[in-house]
Amino acid sequence: MFNIARNELHRLFLSPLAWVMLALTQLLLAYLFLTHIDYFSSIQARISAIPGAPGVTEMVAMPLLSNAAIILLLITPLLTMRTIAEERRNETLPLLASAPLSMTQIVLGKYLGNLTFFLLIALLTMLMPLSLSLGTHLDWYQLSAGMLGLVLLIASFTAIGLYMSSLTRQPTIAAVSTFALLFLLWIIDWAGSSAADFSVLSWLSLLSHFEPMTRGQINTQDLSFYLIVIATFILLTIRRLDRERLD
Repeated sequence: MFNIARNELHRLFLSPLAWVMLALTQLLLAYLFLTHIDYFSSIQARISAIPGAPGVTEMVAMPLLSNAAIILLLITPLLTMRTIAEERRNETLPLLASAPLSMTQIVLGKYLGNLTFFLLIALLTMLMPLSLSLGTHLDWYQLSAGMLGLVLLIASFTAIGLYMSSLTRQPTIAAVSTFALLFLLWIIDWAGSSAADFSVLSWLSLLSHFEPMTRGQINTQDLSFYLIVIATFILLTIRRLDRERLD
């Protein structure tokens, strides 16, 4: 399993697309980070006298993590699209399936390889708000909660991308379908026309479980939701490939 994860990560690092996405993501996030700092600096004198005024964590760090979540939603389909679809297109999937490994090990290996790359992006992103601790006070609990939310969001994105890649032999189709599903799960709570509809759709929304964490709120409902999403799509991928192996 770990050999597959290492090979998958190696494949990503050999891909020019992955390097371009990594560079563009960090460049864009660095620009947004500096923009948030500049805005906070411009209003700091005016809000400093207000009791309970938002600090640098709320005004700089949390918006940056929210920006990172949106950018990762956009790039995840591009980087996960080849995970299984390209194996099927190149007709190497039967060879991989014939290896002395269970399909669970194969899928988890590919998942961990992709997830490691995305966590690298998250780590580089998190270094930006962490650097603020050198010159100011941070709300470490809120920052930790936001970082946890971003990691769980990334893990969910990756699991969904892996599953969509297992459904087709065309990476482009996998990318488009992954983006469509991620976008739907991001905005699904907007469609609620009644309180009951909103409650159900809000529970299905990736965004509605991420936002409380950016406010420093960690609850079991949000954690359970992300773990369910991750487990569900990994199990669906395993079942899909197991059925294909038997056929």
